[in-house]
Amino acid sequence: MAEIIDGRAIAQRVRAQVATQTQRLLAENIIPGLAVILVGNDPASEIYVRNKERAAAKTGIHSETFKLSATTTEAEVLALIQRLNHDASIDAILLQSPVPGQINEQAMQDAIAPEKDVDGFNPTNIGKLFANRAGYYPVANTPKGIMTLLEQAHVELAQRLVVILGRSNLVGRPLFALMEAQNASVVLLHRFTPDDLRHQLLQQADVIISATGVPKLVRADDVKAGATVIDVGITRLADGSLQGDVDFEAVAPKAQAITPVPGGVGPMTIATLLQTTVELAAEHHQVELEAGWQNI
Repeated sequence: MAEIIDGRAIAQRVRAQVATQTQRLLAENIIPGLAVILVGNDPASEIYVRNKERAAAKTGIHSETFKLSATTTEAEVLALIQRLNHDASIDAILLQSPVPGQINEQAMQDAIAPEKDVDGFNPTNIGKLFANRAGYYPVANTPKGIMTLLEQAHVELAQRLVVILGRSNLVGRPLFALMEAQNASVVLLHRFTPDDLRHQLLQQADVIISATGVPKLVRADDVKAGATVIDVGITRLADGSLQGDVDFEAVAPKAQAITPVPGGVGPMTIATLLQTTVELAAEHHQVELEAGWQNI
């Protein structure tokens, strides 16, 4: 049976480190500031934003949510982003997705100052990631959290084959760049990949990461013995239960390590968001945090 990678426990350790570094900043009279922009009334987004606020408060981060109506214009969102870009009390800005149809989400992400781009979606930060530039810049939080999970599970990436299912800008694409930087051979699959080719590549993979939202897409016969399987997808079924992209019960006996759904990748996203907020605050105020503090 595979090792179950406990995302909740690892996220708790990340948050503890965030709280410690926040205290370090507070000693310098610096309160890390996170601004969340929520446009519309998407129920899942509202729950997610509330969870972010609670998590931030527990670690000493000041979190402020700007809730805008579903009829808010693109110009109004842009004006708010520009104001927050120039607000010295705000170190990190997040635009909660999805946004209403009248708003160009990509244009709004582009408008967030790169040095406050807590999601790592600004083209400047994306370019640095894919160019594997030295120095600090924010990276998308779910992929960054996945890398922490793999590190904590002692999964070797160099000279290994990593297959990623899903090419979204939120997970698949930035994760591809992070894996390449670790000297893995990476294959990025998507909805246009033929089924037979997908099965063939999955069966050779040392590490599989699935972020498609297709329940039980990854089956036992897709996974070679001893592979590590990271399940990012989460779907609420008709009976109210949650199901990942991976057929957990069938795959777990073959895998070396696997994340559950829920309790795997999910908790890492908010924990990593808080981690990135503290990093941005330290960069903004030119304060050096404890060396190696992200190594939990």
